[in-house]
Amino acid sequence: QVQLVESGGGLVQPGGSLRLSCAASGFTFSSYAMSWYRQAPGKGRALVAFISSNGGSRNYAGSVKDRFTISRDNAKNMMYLQMSSLKPEDTAVYYCYAFVGAPYWGQGTQVTVSS
Repeated sequence: QVQLVESGGGLVQPGGSLRLSCAASGFTFSSYAMSWYRQAPGKGRALVAFISSNGGSRNYAGSVKDRFTISRDNAKNMMYLQMSSLKPEDTAVYYCYAFVGAPYWGQGTQVTVSS
């Protein structure tokens, strides 16, 4: 069965950096586009970044463009989100997402940006 497991969240000061990881299993990872979403307290889930199956196409939400970088390693079935210049408004639970015949979500990892 499809499984997505996020890791790497935590508490970081404003201006700091963090790298999230998503370990995927149960499907042919290299054949599917992947995305990162986030859900801030009291808000709905929002798309942060998208990467195509071979990594050749990447898109970002305007609020994170030039600060976040999405990447993937198809040999390891892993996706990453490198976050830099973090702001308090980046505080959220971050989710790994894939549509593999149906929508699949990871359990989420908490990112808190605070001094």
